[in-house]
Amino acid sequence: MQEQKAATRDGYGKALLELGKKNQNIVALDADLSDSTRSEYFAKEFPDRFFSVGIAEQNLIGVSSGLAYSGKIVYASTFAIFSERAFEFVRNVVSRNKLNVKIAGSHAGLFTGEDGKSAQAIEDIAAYRALPNMVVLQPCDSVEAEKMVFVLSDYKCPSYMRLHRNPVPIIHNGDYKFEIGKGEILRDGKDAVIFATGTMVHESLKASSILKNENIDVYVVNISTIKPLDNKLVIELAKKTNFVVTAEDHNIIGGLGSAVAEVLSENYPCLVKRIGMQDRYGESGKPEELYKKYGLDAESIAEEVLKFVKKR
Repeated sequence: MQEQKAATRDGYGKALLELGKKNQNIVALDADLSDSTRSEYFAKEFPDRFFSVGIAEQNLIGVSSGLAYSGKIVYASTFAIFSERAFEFVRNVVSRNKLNVKIAGSHAGLFTGEDGKSAQAIEDIAAYRALPNMVVLQPCDSVEAEKMVFVLSDYKCPSYMRLHRNPVPIIHNGDYKFEIGKGEILRDGKDAVIFATGTMVHESLKASSILKNENIDVYVVNISTIKPLDNKLVIELAKKTNFVVTAEDHNIIGGLGSAVAEVLSENYPCLVKRIGMQDRYGESGKPEELYKKYGLDAESIAEEVLKFVKKR
């Protein structure tokens, strides 16, 4: 049977449409990218509750804030890299006032591929994670993206959801229950633990299979809530393995790796290896080629784990 795949942006668009049917208080906004972010699904069905503000992300956040202040549940989408144009608006208006605005940033990371370094947001998690009151999420598949959209509708705080352009394997079924702030153990182990987020969950699962052939068993944990982080689970699995790996399609500075290292430095210092972009920009190319070149593919993850396990 062929493996099912879908992009997380597709899950976002599908769920937004379904949510709009159930809740008349939902409104959606976009910055002239609704076909790419998939908010167009909502726009076609509910044109009176959809607002395209043009190529103006500051305006996107400003209008979203006004709608949220009036009591609407607001979903605002654009490309992850373009959302950063409005960062000061997000900080001073949305975050500071705890407004009910759900920001969705699509086409994030090297996985964006051929669009190149100017479009590959590798700093967005770090930026949004630094804001008080802001929840930061990244689904690993389209089903989890759908679940996030519905859960956020009941969560009366600002959030940032990081989405991707290209399809990835579907891990979850329709019964999956997403909970903000909870990590998900996808594979058990004993020699190390890989905390992964987004597309890197899939690479980490493949890496664990490679390591199995070397008689190394690793936990693989899906961290779909980067903030608030599941501190309890991070500490618990660090104590069990004494070797922690983080994997993310993002700069290692300020992202998941930093979040995990911060928790462990204060609670259970141990060996931590951060896999991600090593404080450099990417380039144009196919996602799989870029992952291999920059050490984000399954083979590179397995190699790093094997190296450190043997050293220990």
